[in-house]
Amino acid sequence: MLDRAQREEAAGVLWSAQRDRSPVDPLTVTHPAIDATDAYEIQLINIRRQLAGGRTVSGHKVGLSSKVMQQMMGVDEPDYGHLLSDMVLLEQTPVESDRYCFPRIEVEIGYVLGRSLPGEGCTTADVLAATEYIVPAIELIDSRIKDWRIGLADTIADNASSAGVILGSARVRPDDLNPADIAAVLYRGGEEIARGNTSAVLGDPTEAVAWLARKVASYGVTLDAGHVILPGSCTRAVDVRPGERFRAEFEGLGSVSVSFAHSTGQHQATN
Repeated sequence: MLDRAQREEAAGVLWSAQRDRSPVDPLTVTHPAIDATDAYEIQLINIRRQLAGGRTVSGHKVGLSSKVMQQMMGVDEPDYGHLLSDMVLLEQTPVESDRYCFPRIEVEIGYVLGRSLPGEGCTTADVLAATEYIVPAIELIDSRIKDWRIGLADTIADNASSAGVILGSARVRPDDLNPADIAAVLYRGGEEIARGNTSAVLGDPTEAVAWLARKVASYGVTLDAGHVILPGSCTRAVDVRPGERFRAEFEGLGSVSVSFAHSTGQHQATN
């Protein structure tokens, strides 16, 4: 475990890496004593710094929600990160890929809450009752760690490798579809490049949202009305490059698309 000064130092390293788009060595190498508790505290240091700069929390994302990823990381539960207001991107606006270090996309559904979720003891029934609608989503992930050489503590500290989310226009009530069995296909241009099913997310992505509500409660955090919750990807992650356009189609839910372009100007520095 790290002491407070070491946590602050590690948070500063990640902050600079994101600001300068200059990836760093894994924290699990530079701070070998780091554990998951340290990593969540490091994540929160940088989240609080961004909130102080005027951003707001728009939701949360769950990572490592497939059994394959958990086995690869040697863990028995998912992790989570924050979605901030400037991370909610628009379908019609091309994403400047060079704002990021190693951008990738993942295909997910999103739960938009109509009311706040309970914390301790939250169930899937609570989640479905509180969900105003489910939307098609593409999550943009990124790593401030060189070459995605991440261990569990690296990705947690790095806000669960969060970078952004693009939501489709469809709005479907959870009782009008089965969130645990939605087939999804990802296209690059007109070519299919990945497909999956929401059942890959803990057997039912609603379980991931309930887990998240219980988990963040231990840190004094709530999942509130208006928040979008991403439960985890139902396809593999795909690298993105400038000039590429992607579309994810969800059976019974509609589609969402995103395109990537080079930057056309100077980036605003992170506060």
